Amino acid sequence: MGSPIETLMRRTVTKGVEALAAHNRRRLEPPPDGNPFLTGLHAPMDTELTLTELDVIGRIPAGLDGRYLRIGPNPVEADPASYHWFSGDGMVHGLAISEGRALWYRNRWIRSNAVAAKLGTSPAPGPRHIFDTVNTNVVAIGGRSFALVEAGAYPVRLSDTLDEQCYDPFSGTLKGGFTAHPHRDPLTGEHHAICYEGPNPGEIRHVVVDPDGRVVREMPIPVRHGPMIHDCAITARFAIILDLPVTFSMKALIGGHTLPYRWNPDHRARVGLLPRRGTAQDIVWCDAPMAYAFHVANAHDDADGRVVLDLCVYDTMFVEDAPGPDAHSRGLERWIIDPVTRSIDIRSLDAAPQEFPRIDERFFAQEHRFVWTMATPTERDERFIGATRLYAHDLAIGTRAVHEFGPARIPGEFVFVPDAPDSPEGHGHLIGFVVDLAAQTTDLAIIDARHFEDAPVASIRLPHRIPPGFHGNWFAREQVG
Repeated sequence: MGSPIETLMRRTVTKGVEALAAHNRRRLEPPPDGNPFLTGLHAPMDTELTLTELDVIGRIPAGLDGRYLRIGPNPVEADPASYHWFSGDGMVHGLAISEGRALWYRNRWIRSNAVAAKLGTSPAPGPRHIFDTVNTNVVAIGGRSFALVEAGAYPVRLSDTLDEQCYDPFSGTLKGGFTAHPHRDPLTGEHHAICYEGPNPGEIRHVVVDPDGRVVREMPIPVRHGPMIHDCAITARFAIILDLPVTFSMKALIGGHTLPYRWNPDHRARVGLLPRRGTAQDIVWCDAPMAYAFHVANAHDDADGRVVLDLCVYDTMFVEDAPGPDAHSRGLERWIIDPVTRSIDIRSLDAAPQEFPRIDERFFAQEHRFVWTMATPTERDERFIGATRLYAHDLAIGTRAVHEFGPARIPGEFVFVPDAPDSPEGHGHLIGFVVDLAAQTTDLAIIDARHFEDAPVASIRLPHRIPPGFHGNWFAREQVG
C-alpha cells in the first residue's frame, strides 16, 4: 500500500492521462465507410424485448431443461471514430427451454452506471472496481449466473429472468478484478482463472473459486508490459498462463482509443506452467512463438509428463488502430509443452481460419476427443465474423466435419450440452445463435453433435437480428438455482 502522497500523485497522473485521452478521442476520424462493428451485421439493438410466443422449426430435445444465455457488446450510444468492438456496453440474451417448448426470450443491457444514465433508469447495485462495463461471457459459478469481463470489473450476478442484476465480487471474497474465462475442473468443482487489471501492468493473479462460489486463492504473479491474457487453461497439475505479445499501450490510451492494447514485438512470448497450489516462484516458463491466442479449447497432462494445449492462434493481433481484431487466423493448433526442456512443439490441427473452440466440458483438464469451432472468413474481413460454417474436429481419427448453414446465415459460438451427465463424450447437442442477414432474423439452432452435418433438429426463430457477441453457455435447471 502506497503512502497518501503516492496515492494522490497516482490519482493526479491518472486524471491527467484520462483528460488527454478524452481530448484526443474527440479528434479521431471515423472510418470512411463507417465503423463495421456498428453497422450491418453488427448494428446494435435499440430496445429490450420479452417474447413468449416463439416459432419452433423441428422438435426441441426433451432433455433440454434450462436457459441458453449469451452476451456481447451492444452500445446504447457510440462514437464511430473511437468505438472498439471489445468496449461496447454489455447486453445479455436469454432463451428458456423446458419440456420441448421455448418458453421465452429476453435481452437486457447490463446496467452499468453509464448505461443506466443513458436509459434513464437505476444502475445495478453492488460495488464497482476500476470500471463497470461487462460484456464478454456468462457462466454458472456456485449455483448462480454471472456476467463477466476481464481487465478489472467485478462480475455481475443475474437473476433467472435477467431483470435483476447486482455487481457481486463473489460475496466479497474477490479482492481484485476477474476474468472473462474462468474454467471449471469437473473433478473438483473449482473454477480457475488468470486475471489482470489494466491499471496494474506489473501483476496478474491466479484466482480459484470453490464450488460454493467463494474465492479461496488469489496468487499474485509478476509480469512485464501488462499482457492482455484473455483466456487460460488447466490440467490436473497446472494452471496455464498465456503471456503473449499483446500488451498495454500508453500511446493507444493517450491517443483516445477505447481498447489500449497493441501488438508488442519487444514482449517475450512465453507460456507459464503454474502448479495449481504453487507460487510465482514455482512457475515453469517456456518460450513460445511470437503469436497470439484469444481462446483455448482444452489442455491435459500426457503420459510423458508434457502438457498438451489446443488453441486457436494468430500470427499477430492489434498491430493497427482497428475497431476490432485485425489479424488473420492460422487455425486450430496443438502446443505440446515440455516442462523439463522448457520447449514447445507446435502442430497444426487444422489451418482453416476459425475461432471460439469448445469441447464437452465434462472433460476439461483431461484428454478430449472432440473440438467444435466457428469458421471465420478465409479472406480478411473487418467484421471478424461472417463465415457460414461450424467445424467438428475428431482428434482421435484426425477428421473435420462441416455444418453449413447456407448463404448469409452466420453462426456465432456454439456450446455443447451432453444428453446426460454420464453420456459418452460427444453424445449431446450443440446450441448457438445463427443470424439470417437477408431476413434480419435470428435462430437458436440445436444440432445433434453425432449427426453434425445434418440440419438442426430444432431452430427457435426470433423475429429480429441479434448482433454477433462473444460467449454463451447452457444453464441447466439443476445447475443454477
